[in-house]
Amino acid sequence: MNTLKKLCYLSAAILLSASFISCSSDDNEIIIEQQTPSQVLASTPWETTGAKDKNGANVALTDASVAGYVGFAYFKADGNFAIYNLNDVLRSRGTWSVDAQGKTRTIAALNPDGTAIFTRDVDILVLNKNEFTYRIRPNAADPSVYYDIIHMRTPHAEPKNGQLTLASTPWKTTGAKDNAGAAVALDNASVAGYVGYSYFKANGTFKIFGLNDVLRSQGTWTISPDGKTRTLVALDANGNVLFTRTVDILVLNETTFTYRITPDATNPTVFYDIIHTKDSHKEPQ
Repeated sequence: MNTLKKLCYLSAAILLSASFISCSSDDNEIIIEQQTPSQVLASTPWETTGAKDKNGANVALTDASVAGYVGFAYFKADGNFAIYNLNDVLRSRGTWSVDAQGKTRTIAALNPDGTAIFTRDVDILVLNKNEFTYRIRPNAADPSVYYDIIHMRTPHAEPKNGQLTLASTPWKTTGAKDNAGAAVALDNASVAGYVGYSYFKANGTFKIFGLNDVLRSQGTWTISPDGKTRTLVALDANGNVLFTRTVDILVLNETTFTYRITPDATNPTVFYDIIHTKDSHKEPQ
């Protein structure tokens, strides 16, 4: 009996210590490879499902202390991430990494021109195929105050209506066409007011500069859930609305953004298509 027990313990120890079972096409053995922490994080979308304070008490996801960390998160294998609110509105995008031990996750939120908005390190408490929980400390000077943000694996698909594409690069106006398809000079009065460098940020704000780098407008932006229209709400320095403009999106991909303007809503047969191209121009400060 003792010999049998020893054999059982030995077999169990061998199985637990092995990171994978080798195989070859000759002996038909099965490979079981262990994922790295980064691979685990990138293996699925994550949904924020709960939060707890330092005492272990539940915190409502709408509470101001944690609301900024709530949403659907997509950590992609190429090192980029996108986080959306639970209503599928893009909240941030940039790059991410996890240390080899799976103890710390780092994100760098980026502007459209690639400059950093912020970098954030968080302690990972749980990371497996079903749960991802990390700890945030809002005030680095007081580490005794913290919140644990709980995410669970979800099948929720990343929104494909163009928000991430629009927010991932600066755009430069490179052409315009009239309703007959003829090219229109960018200094033509009919289109000149739409020409410039555009920066649509993942936090829902925008700035548009003339090609001379002079600020032309700023405010908030959205894309409709079906990806067919883009809306700007231009604001003055005090947050007052200057105008709201909705345009039809004709093309939106990694290199081109074209929308249609109709100057007179009562005469939709007269319109202009404003063509923008991906650009590397840094946002003027």
